[in-house]
Formats: sequence, structure tokens, C-alpha cells
Amino acid sequence: MSLYQLLDPAVLADPYPLFRRLREQDPVHWDPFLHAWIVTRYQDVITVLHRFSADRIRTPEQLTGMGCDDLNPIARVMMKQLLFMDAPSHTRLRSLAATAFSPSRIELMRAHIHEIAHSLIDGILKNNTGKMDVIRDFAEPFPAIVTAEMLGVPVSDHLQLKDWSADFAEMLGNLQHNGERAPRLLRSLEDMTQYFRDAIREKEKRPTGGLIYSLMTAEVDGGRLTEEEVIANSILTMIGGQETTTNLIGNGLYLLLREPAEMAKLTADLSLVPSAVEELLRCESPVQHTARIAPEDVVLAGKNIRKGQSVIAVMAAANRDPERFPDPARVDIERKDNRHLAFGWAAHFCFGAPLARMEGQIAFQALLGRLPGITLVKGTLEWRENLGLRGLKALPIHFQTAPIEMQPDQLLSTVS
Repeated sequence: MSLYQLLDPAVLADPYPLFRRLREQDPVHWDPFLHAWIVTRYQDVITVLHRFSADRIRTPEQLTGMGCDDLNPIARVMMKQLLFMDAPSHTRLRSLAATAFSPSRIELMRAHIHEIAHSLIDGILKNNTGKMDVIRDFAEPFPAIVTAEMLGVPVSDHLQLKDWSADFAEMLGNLQHNGERAPRLLRSLEDMTQYFRDAIREKEKRPTGGLIYSLMTAEVDGGRLTEEEVIANSILTMIGGQETTTNLIGNGLYLLLREPAEMAKLTADLSLVPSAVEELLRCESPVQHTARIAPEDVVLAGKNIRKGQSVIAVMAAANRDPERFPDPARVDIERKDNRHLAFGWAAHFCFGAPLARMEGQIAFQALLGRLPGITLVKGTLEWRENLGLRGLKALPIHFQTAPIEMQPDQLLSTVS
């Protein structure tokens, strides 16, 4: 067994049987193809996320020694991103970034994010065709617009931000370097870096709100972030703010369409949307796995993991562990005690989780509340060729052209 089996399109389309075999037969499994331990049980995944090191990026010097010096520009950026740091550097950066994403601050944005979602639905209804691609027409532009506003860059740039995000996310989500795609990724990284450098210059001249300006001006222990740190973590926020929510919306709606009883229950009672979003995150985690490094020799589930070895924590497998979630393959939008790992755990718990949850709630409330009779267009769906960030390339649906007689402001009250 190996996570390399995800390269098979059939396994990528439904990885859960593979995850179940790993969890049941060898929950801490040495993968000889990846030269890494694969961890799949809920409690073991928590142990890895809590105790193991996130500092896993090879330095430019190491890459040069491996003959991969073409990747040095990527390494220089990623080494400054909090996703790949341990304390105290991680603590310093996270305290700055998390302030902008606090639940109280995000709640103040609910009405405006609601307006963005319903403006997109308005455009879809004006077409009067009764069909749409959920990914292209809603799940991609919705978080891209929100992310642009959060960063404090022009909303008109959201399509460009989405293209860059998709390029970088491909590298973050896949298990091995793809030399053929490296030139495009390097061009995107160069363009992104210059874009955010220009944004910094603009905010120096005309200070405005947004995460970029907050990172530029925030002080911790009398010090400020360097310009390179601001750029690196603006890139990280741009990617995280889009990929997770796009995939939550697409994966979640597809899952509901395959569970008509749960779909009908949710459509009839939109007050269940917050609970439903948590269940969709558990069942179809947008982020399937993440890597860590053993900080010391460790025994986990009877296996001897040596200091410095790579460990892949498969949150998607942990979220279907029957020891933690009764009847885990069943979709239950009213599931209680749903402490899933879709957003990680402990120090590296996703600081953007409050925003992603709100966007997911507003998205499903808008789609189900205003597009009646949603059905899937017949045909084969394709999953993105990304082993770690799970999402559909497209999700074509039909819906009734007569809109539901409920105003957007009424829908806002159902999930607020």
C-alpha cells in the first residue's frame, strides 16, 4: 500500500477505501515509495500534528546539493511562511496573521460576504439558462473576491490571484516534485512576489486596511516583519483563503447531491447549514494530508520512527476513523461531537478557519436557498490532479429557472 496509488484516477476519485485499508491493516505504515511514514488513525494523527515538527522545507543549500537548484526561489519563500515553521518563529508570525482572522472580526464581515455571494447568484439567475458550473461560476470567484478584500488589494485582480493560487497549490498538495511544471510555477512565483512587493509600495504611499498593511505595520516584541516575510505570508494567505473554500463548496455540494435525503433535509431547514458544513468538512476534507518531521526518535503504534524521518498525517483518513466517529462513512448533517481535523490541530490549526466556515455557510445557504431543484448533469466528473488538496475540476448542475421566493436578507438570518 502506498499513497502513490492516488496517482490512479480511479483511486483519486475515491481515496477512502485506500485510507480505510491503511487505517485497519497498518495505521502507521512505512511507504517505501515516498520514504515516509503514513499515519491514518485519529489519535495518531493528532499526536503527529501536535508533537512533530512542521519545519520541513529543504534549504536552498540542500536543494543545490541535490541538483535541484532551480527550486531555490520557491524554498526561499516557503521557509518564511508560517505553515512550515515551529515555535518561536511560528508563534511570532501567527500572532500577527491570526488577528485579522479572529472570529469576532470575521463576524463583522458576514453581511458583506453575504452580499458578495448573492451578487454572484444574481448573475447566474440573470442568465436564465437553468444550468451552471458550480466551480467556475461560484466556488472559485466567491472566495477569490473575499480573499482580495481581506488582503487589501483590488477586487478586480481576483481572477489573476486565482490563477496564481492554483499554480502554487498544485505544488503544496502533491507529494513529489514535478519537473515539467516547475517553469510555470517559478514564473507564477516571480509574478506573485512582484505583485505583493508593488502592493507594499502602494500601501506605503497610501495606507489602507487589509492583511498586507496589518503585516507591514504590526509589532511583536518591538520588531516588525521583514518585507520578504510580508510577501511570503501574503502569498500563503492568498492560497489558503481560496483553495480550502473552493473545494469545500464543490466537494460539499457534490456530496449532498449523492445523499438526496440529507440534501432534502438541509434545503427544507437552512438553520442546519452550520452543522452541515462541519459534516461536509469531515467527510470530504479539502486538505487531505500534511507532512511533518519526527523531532526525535518516537514509538507510534508500535513503530519506531527515527529522528528526521518524514511523516504524513492523513486527516482525511482520521476523519473517517470509526473509533472517533460512529458510522463514519454515513453523511449526517446533524452529527454531534464532530471534532474533525479538516483544519488541522494545535499550534498549526488553520488561522483562517473562522472565515472558511463562514464562507461555507453563506455559500450553501445561497446555493440551496435560491437555486431550487438542483440536480447533477449526467457525465463523468474529474478530480483535480492534486493528491493533497481535494477538489473537482468542474461541477455542472441543472436547477429550476423560477427562483425561490425568498429574499437574500431573509436567507442571511438563517445562518447568522
